[in-house]
Amino acid sequence: MGILRQIAEYLYIKKRDKKDKPDTYLKMMHGMNRISILMFLVALLILLYRWIFGHH
Repeated sequence: MGILRQIAEYLYIKKRDKKDKPDTYLKMMHGMNRISILMFLVALLILLYRWIFGHH
């Protein structure tokens, strides 16, 4: 369940521990991971839309 917790933290669904003090590079890495996860989810939604509504 660690991966699901990480994804929830990246997408701001779950609050992070206040004990963790990330440095600047870690914050940038999390930001890039957040962008890549969101782009992946958008691409999945587009593929799903094309699969459902693309067949006539």
